[in-house]
Amino acid sequence: MSVIPSVSELSLLKVLWKDQPLSARELHERAVAELDWSFSSTRKTLERMLDKQMVAQDMQHGVQVYRAQLDKVSTLAAFAHDFGRRVMEIDAPLPVNMFTGSKLVDRQELAELEQMLQDWPDAKD
Repeated sequence: MSVIPSVSELSLLKVLWKDQPLSARELHERAVAELDWSFSSTRKTLERMLDKQMVAQDMQHGVQVYRAQLDKVSTLAAFAHDFGRRVMEIDAPLPVNMFTGSKLVDRQELAELEQMLQDWPDAKD
């Protein structure tokens, strides 16, 4: 099963999926409206994400930058599956039309997401 990040970790991943690599400061500036927290909180979250191997860190032009290590579509599928099962108590695959209009996935990713949700194993966690 794919890793399911926390809500704040997902916020940072969404920024990286749109544009990477980014420095901690760039990430903070792009996510601050959604997260409404301090720069030190962004750095602490990035450290946890590094430990969990959700992001990778390297140097670019003398600045530490971050890249997402989690695949966007499989992470979103895991989130959707978890939400459907735990929150909504749905045992059947979720309809992909719930993602229609998303600014996070393109048409190809939407098709991939639909396939992942349809093929999700029935294993109980």
